[in-house]
Amino acid sequence: MPRRKRTKVAIIGGGCAAITAAFELTRPQHAGRYDVTVYQLGWRLGGKGASGRGPAGRIEEHGLHVWMGFYENAFRLVRECYDELNRDPERFPIAHWRDAFEPEPHVGVADRGANGQWVFRTAEFPPAEGLPGDHVPGGRSFTVTEYLLHAVVLLRTLVLDVQTRGVTEATAASSAGDDATNLSRNEIIERIRTGFRYGVLATAAGLTSAVGVLGVVFRSLSTFPQNVVLDLLERIAATAREQLETLVVGDDEIRYKWEIIDLVIAIMVGIVKEGLVYHPKGFDAINDYECLEWLRMNGASEKSTKSAFVRGLYDLAFAYGPDGPRPGLAAGQAIRGSLRMLFTYKGAMFWKMRVGMGDAVFAPFYEVLKRRGVKFEFFHRLENVGIAEDNDAPASAHVDRLDFVVQAKIKGGGEYDPLVDIAGLPSWPSKPDFAQLQNGAKLAREGRDFESDWDSTCATKKTLKVERDFDFVVLGIGIGAIPRTCAEILQRDERWRAMVEHVKTVETQAFQVWLAEPMEKLGWGGPPVTLSGYVHPFNTWADMRQTLPMEGWPVRPGGVAYFCNALADDPSLDRQHADYAKKRSAEVKSNAIRFLNEDVSRLWPGAEANGGFRWGLLVNADAGKVTGVEAFDSQLWKANVNSSDRYVLAAPGSLQYRISPLDATYDNLTIAGDWTDCGFNEGCAEAAVMSGRLAAHALSASPPLEDIVGYDHP
Repeated sequence: MPRRKRTKVAIIGGGCAAITAAFELTRPQHAGRYDVTVYQLGWRLGGKGASGRGPAGRIEEHGLHVWMGFYENAFRLVRECYDELNRDPERFPIAHWRDAFEPEPHVGVADRGANGQWVFRTAEFPPAEGLPGDHVPGGRSFTVTEYLLHAVVLLRTLVLDVQTRGVTEATAASSAGDDATNLSRNEIIERIRTGFRYGVLATAAGLTSAVGVLGVVFRSLSTFPQNVVLDLLERIAATAREQLETLVVGDDEIRYKWEIIDLVIAIMVGIVKEGLVYHPKGFDAINDYECLEWLRMNGASEKSTKSAFVRGLYDLAFAYGPDGPRPGLAAGQAIRGSLRMLFTYKGAMFWKMRVGMGDAVFAPFYEVLKRRGVKFEFFHRLENVGIAEDNDAPASAHVDRLDFVVQAKIKGGGEYDPLVDIAGLPSWPSKPDFAQLQNGAKLAREGRDFESDWDSTCATKKTLKVERDFDFVVLGIGIGAIPRTCAEILQRDERWRAMVEHVKTVETQAFQVWLAEPMEKLGWGGPPVTLSGYVHPFNTWADMRQTLPMEGWPVRPGGVAYFCNALADDPSLDRQHADYAKKRSAEVKSNAIRFLNEDVSRLWPGAEANGGFRWGLLVNADAGKVTGVEAFDSQLWKANVNSSDRYVLAAPGSLQYRISPLDATYDNLTIAGDWTDCGFNEGCAEAAVMSGRLAAHALSASPPLEDIVGYDHP
């Protein structure tokens, strides 16, 4: 019987989306049908999630990476990868996915108190049933109605929490709306109108009862007149404001909760007004609106839209445009993302990694894919995607060649071995192993940076031809690299030009400091939190103490902290100039030093000395103790300015220009990345994994679309 021809697949890129596509296409059920080769510039996988090991085996990230408890697709694949890897727990300090990820229920925001001083709020979200990635037969999507019902529960909880009535009345009120479940539609409408007429809603019990009725209404929203539902919502909002706003004065905790109540009601009003429950586009119908604008349109107060909670959400999404600190989030995606985060997480809201993302995620995937027979061609920079027109079908076209610069050749013509052993764990180094490269010593002396857009290192050039070298292409590079690599597509394809023009990205900045003293001694009294909403230039901070046991320090530091933020474009700098990356790196270093001197003392009072940062706190992996600002030279700072490192924004009016991996314009090409139309259009690991699964489906019809959790597009 003749052997079935294998389909040769070239996957370009090594981030979450590309590696997901490789993992899906090489599952055992495909019986080896796909011959996969991954082409990656430089020496490591990861894209924006790449990490490396530096001096003393310390973990060096591109930025700050935590996973959300609603990352169902990402966690599912990681769990399957670890199961297949089957590491011996006696040999490896991280053998199971639960060794790599640990739940973090604490979430923090920075807020201004009534006296104008900074207040750092931490909330401990209760553990939710199950674990992220638990198998759900047939997958699942999330309906607008489900989100509304969850929001009712949250609203009711918050209202009860801030009311000043006695325990007896609050307890009675908590169940006051439950009997509405047995009433007819007309009886519910009459109850609503009677409540308005006689002022029952104005009491504490009446308010919580009305919220309970609201839950009943939302379960069959389409059967109720819109004006009745809006009247109920608006009366709840007015009554809550009347009852609670007087309590806000001088009480920051109640003010914070009132702001969330105000936002939740505005979201409900907007959903009802826009008819999103039965709109075919769901939340996507409001993506042309900026989120804050949409919230104000639906009754949210100015104070609420500028609250710590909202600022924290914007900070987590780097939602500041490339022209400066101007917030910009598409309303539909912002609301969807917030509700997913609050209401659909499993286990814990946040999950922190005990090592860098490269070692927790990409090293295991690399090892599993190598076992499956996937080939990795490191040091391959894509230069051009060549397009051939079909003369018999002018509207159709396909990729006929891929042009690469080979940045370095491997000694002896073998394969590059990318991983090193740190504390018994296969890990990615922060620099390539030049000893494996031809002319490696020379390349090392020249300080070659194979991941830099401004490094033109070229050992040779290579062209792959369709049918000879590949049959199908998965383009998994960042959207920032599309103009340089896909000129032929952009020249012929108006949709691709529109996508590149409208789907914006932003540079980011990050730094890490290793500290001689633990956070408690420095004055941080809270849990090891991830906190957003603080000052620029570094508004987000995470206590990452859980990574220290997995580093290779001879004497372990007392603490470690990661900071990050967007990095606004500087119009005075020429991005094409050879020194651009160096200038941006110097800017990030200056920002970090200024932040430590001026702003970190509010977080860590014990880190201050003589009106500035106590530089002797910093642990130097390479040399002795340095007490001045020069001590910062031993720490890590990053200006993420490469085209593949820029964060993809979910800006208003941009999401409709994204192209789906399922698009069949090109016979043998699909795209993959968090910049595609993937069902959760925001920059995160979950979006990238969903996109990678869609890319695999485009080629193999697997996984089934219904198996991609949360993918509810037509």
